[in-house]
Amino acid sequence: MVVNTIKENLNVNKKVATRKEIVFVEGDMIVPDAKPDVLNVICTSGVVCIYKKEIIDEKIKIEGNVDTYIMYMTDDNEERTRGINTSLNLSEVINIPNITNEMESYICTNMKEIEAKVVNERKISIKATIELTIEVYSKEEISIVNSLENADEIKMLQEQLSVNSLIGSGETKIYAKENIAIDNIDNLVEILKLNVNIENKDIKISYNKVLTKAEAEVKMVYLTEDNRINKTMATIPIIGFVDIQDVNEGNICDTNYEIRNILVKPNSVEEHSVYIEMEMSVTATAYEEKTINMIQDLYSPSENIEFNKKTVRTIAGKREIVETRDISERLRIEELQDRNIVDVDVVPNIIKQNMMGDKIIYNGELELRFMLMGEDLQILMKKEVISFEYNLDNISDGDNLNIRTNIEIGAQDFIIQEGGEVLANVQMRMHTMLDKNVNMNTIDEVQTTGEREEQDYSIIMYIVKKGDSLWKIAKMFGSTVDDIARVNGIEDENTIFPGQKLFIPRYKRKGMSSKQASMINYA
Repeated sequence: MVVNTIKENLNVNKKVATRKEIVFVEGDMIVPDAKPDVLNVICTSGVVCIYKKEIIDEKIKIEGNVDTYIMYMTDDNEERTRGINTSLNLSEVINIPNITNEMESYICTNMKEIEAKVVNERKISIKATIELTIEVYSKEEISIVNSLENADEIKMLQEQLSVNSLIGSGETKIYAKENIAIDNIDNLVEILKLNVNIENKDIKISYNKVLTKAEAEVKMVYLTEDNRINKTMATIPIIGFVDIQDVNEGNICDTNYEIRNILVKPNSVEEHSVYIEMEMSVTATAYEEKTINMIQDLYSPSENIEFNKKTVRTIAGKREIVETRDISERLRIEELQDRNIVDVDVVPNIIKQNMMGDKIIYNGELELRFMLMGEDLQILMKKEVISFEYNLDNISDGDNLNIRTNIEIGAQDFIIQEGGEVLANVQMRMHTMLDKNVNMNTIDEVQTTGEREEQDYSIIMYIVKKGDSLWKIAKMFGSTVDDIARVNGIEDENTIFPGQKLFIPRYKRKGMSSKQASMINYA
């Protein structure tokens, strides 16, 4: 006879795959006729844009472009600094087993390096090295059996488990536009260098909506008509709403930002500004913390019970930890004695990540790329590295944790001192997203297959073995946890120990002889 079950629905958002891939985007740039010949490349910069991603047959196809800016020294008598820019096509197909087109993917890009080599005075070969972090999730609605109807004779082993149940996800497009001012005395000729970083991400949840907030930090080095090199910086607000049904203030929300397209256009000389427009895709995924009562096992002292067992994988303990770390170090740069600092790029890199006890230990480095300029207006690039160690304490469940860490560079200051020294002050913001994989063991399709025969009552003695519990012993002998605890005077049902002698009240099973029923089991 089928036993009626009481079920609770759970929406699972399973992480199917996490993949880090290094991809290379290559191309040649022909110097426009209006530009002077190239002597050598001084530095490069660029912005990665992803405008399309698609999962097909265990592959993810990614399409986009890399907007590249090259600063170079001209091959003429004046040896001036000039700049050119181009857009490289990004098209990659990455194999990831067990993914399907119904799943959702999230991509984070990190520009590792752009290498530019002079082929001849009118041609430059470009190679961009990009790190892609890809996460693929699968949504599934499952039913968990947490109780039985009219089953007084059936003993149930139940467990409470807190998990993160998916509420839903949504996406919005944001167009961020801004006129970035330059000095009033500057008449801009061309942009030499451009960097864009998405920082200060935050959310605010109201009923059925998620307000996403962030800032695009834009840093631009440009050339003026009188052959000077200057820099300007600005922050562009990125604000949007993502609609998610039934989301509320008590929920947890992950967000992901992807730059789809970027337009940079100098305004008229009189305006002394540069127009920037960015198309952003922002995805929000909301979870609620849910406590599930699950039946782990069951049996009946008087009836034969059959049921199916299944294991469901989900996530729990989702949280984000944000901490700030200030780094200050003196660097000796000989070239600074007769030059000034025009710009510094700070690139964080986590070299090693270890879980030790209840802490995460990070070893990494800050790569500082100094752009220096002397009185002759010649540009020199100098690279320095600052090593750092960072510990995140009081982290539990380390063996099962999924850890994703992102470093944002906040305030930075570089003070030139005597003797070619510079005091570097850099603020790091560590965003660590944590969750753990949980395997839920649950049951389904419960039915009785008839009463046990020969309901003769007996008591046997049993010696507890390693790994035993009162539940296991009660099920083994067709007894109950309450009866064993009562007969043996056990106050805490969870406390028994190997070698302990227990008297087990039980029903004698069909086919078991009196000698077998009274047999003593030894550890």
